[in-house]
Amino acid sequence: MLEHQEDLNDLQRRFPILIVFVILTFLILVIRIGYLQLIKSSYFRELSESNRLRSLPIEPYRGLIFDRNGELLAHNVPGFHLSIILEDLKNKEATIKRVTELIGISEKDIKTRLSARKDTYPFAPVRIKENISRKEVAVIEANKLDIPGVVIEAVSRREYRHGNMASHLLGYVGEITQSQLDNFEDDSVYPGITAGQDGIEKTHDPILRGIAGYKQVEVDAYGHEMNIFGVKEPVRGNDIYLAIDASLQKIAEDALGNESGAVVAIDTRSGDILVMASHPVYDHNLLSKRLNAKEWEALVNDPSKPLNNRAIQGVYPPGSVFKIVTAAAAIEAGAPAPEDRIFCKGGLQYGRRFYRDWKAAGHGSVALHRAIVESCDVYFYNAGITLGVDRIADYAFRLGLGSQTGIDLPSEKAGLIPTTSWKLSARKVEWIAGETLSVAIGQGYVLTTPMQLAMLISSVANSGVRYQPNTVWAVKDRLNGEKYRFPPVEIGRVEIKEETFQILRNALRGVVNEQGGTAGRARSAIAEIGGKTGTAQVVALKPNIPKELLKEKRFKDHALFVAFAPVSEPRIAVAVIVEHGGKGSAA
Repeated sequence: MLEHQEDLNDLQRRFPILIVFVILTFLILVIRIGYLQLIKSSYFRELSESNRLRSLPIEPYRGLIFDRNGELLAHNVPGFHLSIILEDLKNKEATIKRVTELIGISEKDIKTRLSARKDTYPFAPVRIKENISRKEVAVIEANKLDIPGVVIEAVSRREYRHGNMASHLLGYVGEITQSQLDNFEDDSVYPGITAGQDGIEKTHDPILRGIAGYKQVEVDAYGHEMNIFGVKEPVRGNDIYLAIDASLQKIAEDALGNESGAVVAIDTRSGDILVMASHPVYDHNLLSKRLNAKEWEALVNDPSKPLNNRAIQGVYPPGSVFKIVTAAAAIEAGAPAPEDRIFCKGGLQYGRRFYRDWKAAGHGSVALHRAIVESCDVYFYNAGITLGVDRIADYAFRLGLGSQTGIDLPSEKAGLIPTTSWKLSARKVEWIAGETLSVAIGQGYVLTTPMQLAMLISSVANSGVRYQPNTVWAVKDRLNGEKYRFPPVEIGRVEIKEETFQILRNALRGVVNEQGGTAGRARSAIAEIGGKTGTAQVVALKPNIPKELLKEKRFKDHALFVAFAPVSEPRIAVAVIVEHGGKGSAA
């Protein structure tokens, strides 16, 4: 009780001190508010009225891109952009004219870029020229008092270390588009920030981009920065390690050379994309600098279509590669059985049309194994008649054709596997029996991408195990330095018996390694390879087309080749197409 009384007395002695402290704190706040409102009010009113207090974004450093072995593919280098802040312009027309005189960009280009700015982003710099030279920086700085509202932004510029290698896979970056801005609901992006526009740069932009910072600044009447009141530092983007092997990628691209086409290589044990080459390439270093309207139009209208990633967007008749599908359907149905022999004398009369074999003299008496090894068309014409188009289509769908593979790249095409119902719906006519013969050898309406064909041969090598195709091997967190590996993802198993896959693999081994095989040129002393050639017809044989004209490269057939190795324990699957390359063995 005595101790309680002493505590109470002590509290009563301290209570007046507490009251004095509260009163003093209150007085200090009142004085400060009075100072800001009465004495400094004109200063802050002036800042507000002249829009001199601003919150400016700080763009983060973009994450780096490596190959699976740590070879640097994409990094950042210092650069400068020339921009205009519309709200700071004193005389818009005079400023535009003066900038044109100083750095040579046309008035039309400047006005086009300024007109694209939305009013929802006040004081956002509108970029009018990317990656200006140091000489241009010096010229602008020397004349900055004459061009209020014109600012130079110090930025990090994307650079691709190996030139145009893997340009379609890596993609390119550029100033964020309005449609991209509209798709973000938070403040992680803003006008002028760099964003991925194609390839890995686009699909994995959230990983690479980082988090923007901000700074509170005071600017003068010309929009030039004077004082910094506060800074929130940006967070650098994370690094990406791609699944590709840069050395293999270079070999594939060198092999394609000046030819148009594509090469895809997959690790059969994981779905990792080891190679993705598409030719002709585009210059992603140039595209990341932003082209003017005339340059962009010329690129889009280029007849060689360099912007098209042929690995996933190019659709081609698979030719004799599709015989793998027809063979699988025939083995499973037992019609014809693998041991049944068909005599080939260079073609097959079916109805009123004669269907030619690629070998005019014919292949003689062949069963399934030699029909695949020698790529006998007549054998597969007969198989097609027995099976029917819908049964062939069923096995094509099982093996992943006719739909997107799900690869993490933009604008993948699904290709086309025709059925009787498809033709009735799409063409409004019934299926013609003779069309099945064309489908059986991968011609007619059948369309596939090189990526799909790589997945097809990988599934055969794997006894039907299908993995999600994966372009990213790992991501490195820049905050903690940890590297997170992307594990293989099994997406399903093809409903085909193991015995069927064994028959197919043995025949595909024969295509490369047996006498008379169509891919004997691919034989290797390093590893035993199994594969299948294909020739995709570009122009139908018509009597009114001059033979001399058909000799031109543009009329030559496309050459295809799919393969896996080693046959006994597959580790890699490859699909190659060379446009207008002639026979499939050329691939």
